[in-house]
Amino acid sequence: MPDPLFDLTGRTIVITGGLGRLGRQFTLACAQRGASVAILDVTDDASRLAPFAEHADCVALFKADLTSRESVEQAHAKIVDRFGVPHGLVNNAGLDSPPDAPAAETGPFEDYPDASWEKVLGVNLTGVFHACQVIGGAMAREGRGSVINVSSIYGQVSPNQTIYDFRREATGEAFFKPVAYSVSKSGLFNFTRYLATYWAPQKVRVNTVTFAGVFDNQPKEFLDAYLKLMPLGRMADPGEYNGAVVFLLSDASSYMTGSNLVMDGGWTAW
Repeated sequence: MPDPLFDLTGRTIVITGGLGRLGRQFTLACAQRGASVAILDVTDDASRLAPFAEHADCVALFKADLTSRESVEQAHAKIVDRFGVPHGLVNNAGLDSPPDAPAAETGPFEDYPDASWEKVLGVNLTGVFHACQVIGGAMAREGRGSVINVSSIYGQVSPNQTIYDFRREATGEAFFKPVAYSVSKSGLFNFTRYLATYWAPQKVRVNTVTFAGVFDNQPKEFLDAYLKLMPLGRMADPGEYNGAVVFLLSDASSYMTGSNLVMDGGWTAW
C-alpha cells in the first residue's frame, strides 16, 4: 500500500516521451502508484507498450507531434475520452545531438546549423509550450494539477568541453557539446516560474527537475572524464529519478511550485 502522500490512485498523468529511457521509468513508477498514464510519443506502435504489460489497463500510448499544437490537441482529446482530464503532466520528451551526430552539429559554435538549432528548440521548448497550453490549460480549467518540466545540469551550467577531449584526440577533428540543448533546457526554468505564478490561482503547480547524466554504457574515455567531475563518482541509474517525479506529482509536494528540484549527484555543487 503506497504512502498516502505519494499515492497517485485515481489520477491521470501524461508523460511526453514516455517510451524513452527515462520516460519508461516514470511511466512504470506512476502506474505502480495507482495512476492512469497516457504516453505521448512520436509513434503509436502498440508493440512498444510491452514493458508495461502488467499495467495494460492503465497505460496507453497516444501519437503526437509536440511541435504542432493541433497534433497535441488531437491527442489530448483522445486522452480525455480514455482517462478523463489529466491531473499531471511530465514534459520529459527532449532532443540532443547524439554521439554520432553529423560533424556540422558537433563542430565550432560559429558553424552550428540553423536547422539543428530549430529542431532541438522545437521539441525541447516549443513542444513543452504546446503541451502546457493544451494539457496544462485543461488542468487549470479543472482547478488542479501538477506540471513537471524536465531540465538538465546543462541548463544550469555550461557543458564542460574538456569531457570530450578524447573525441578530439581520437579523430583530430573539432568536437564540442552543441549549444541548442543547453539553451533549451535553461529556458525551462523561467518558463516554469512564469506558469507557476500564472496558474497559482487555479491551483496548478509547476516545477522543474534538473537531472544529470544516466549510465548507458558510454565509452570508457567519456566516463573517465565525466566521473572526475562528479562528486558522487558515478552516473545515475535510470530509476533513480523516479522519486522526484512521484514526489512532484503527488500531495507530498502540495506546497511546492515555481521551484527547481536538483538531483545531479552534486555536479552543480562545485
